[in-house]
Amino acid sequence: MNKKVLYPILVLAAGLGLALLIGTSEPDVSVQAYEPPAPTVRVTRARAAAEYLSINSQGTVQPRSQSELVPEVSGRVTWISPAMVSGGAFREDDVLLRIDDADYLTLVQRGEASLKRSEVEYAHAGDELDRLQSLHNRQLASQQQLDDARRAAQVAQANLQEARASLEQARRDLARTELRAPFDGLVRSEQVDLGQFITRGQNIGAIYATDYVEVRLPISADQLRFLGLPISTRGQIPEPQRPPVVIMAEFGDTSLLWEGQLMRLEAEIDERSRMLYGVTRLRLEEDADTPFLPVGMFVQADIRGQRVENVIRLPRSAMRDNNQVLVVDDDNRLHFRQVSLLRLEHDDILVNAGLADGELVCVSALQTVVEGMRVNPVQE
Repeated sequence: MNKKVLYPILVLAAGLGLALLIGTSEPDVSVQAYEPPAPTVRVTRARAAAEYLSINSQGTVQPRSQSELVPEVSGRVTWISPAMVSGGAFREDDVLLRIDDADYLTLVQRGEASLKRSEVEYAHAGDELDRLQSLHNRQLASQQQLDDARRAAQVAQANLQEARASLEQARRDLARTELRAPFDGLVRSEQVDLGQFITRGQNIGAIYATDYVEVRLPISADQLRFLGLPISTRGQIPEPQRPPVVIMAEFGDTSLLWEGQLMRLEAEIDERSRMLYGVTRLRLEEDADTPFLPVGMFVQADIRGQRVENVIRLPRSAMRDNNQVLVVDDDNRLHFRQVSLLRLEHDDILVNAGLADGELVCVSALQTVVEGMRVNPVQE
């Protein structure tokens, strides 16, 4: 047979045999269920503990006591204390200013003279009344004479009382020519100069006390319950119930702290901000180690509220919709859990029901979550 015909026939036969072999052979394939890889998630362990429900606020330092310097007498200023400048420091009962007292000394002298004359007239009228009373008893003086003597004695007594009151008034006016400090403090402002004539009732400056300062702190209505105070509390807070307050201020790169108490709650809620203002008071110790807190400074405040037991603090990222969190069980599977929120803070949440101490809570942001899905937990 011709080779040109034989070779194609052999190749064709071999191909048919190979095709038949492949068609009659069954593949050995094992079928396995597909399971996607478990995503890695961050988890944190729930720890139940006791916490104080603090409230953050802010405000401006204000003086506890501030007085306007208003003279009670008129006159020319003859002396001004070196402390009588803006920022000047003084002690209680220090003389801040003197007014020319010459006219007031004259009034005192006139009052003393008038009092002396009234005392003499009163003594004479009394003696005269006693004499006429004795004569009338012996029927040597008429009733009219006795009545006139009694009336003269009463007029002399009234004149004596008036002279005493006038002298006291003159002495008080003389004492008022010196303006004395009612407390230890600082001068806030002054508008008076040496030689200036000032009148009674004129505002010549302002001073404030430095023993205490106060800070008005706005508190929202829903935060009041965290203080543990009765809802009807207004005005002064009873001393055993006063929440501690820590005041913080920044001086350059340094943070300073002061400790005080929330002394009172104001009577009404502010209509514009819907805030109730609490007032904290800080005692400024006269100590070189204690920094001075200037009036007008803006400060931050941390008010310590009531103590609660068995609450769990979690990062805010653990919170899901409808007050739910994701709990990882012992088999590394996710489960939705409904919880009760006590408080929602800036970065944390406080849970008071729905979680057990020691459970793992997922804090990773997962886009798709299926109940019971397996995860690879990594504890923070």
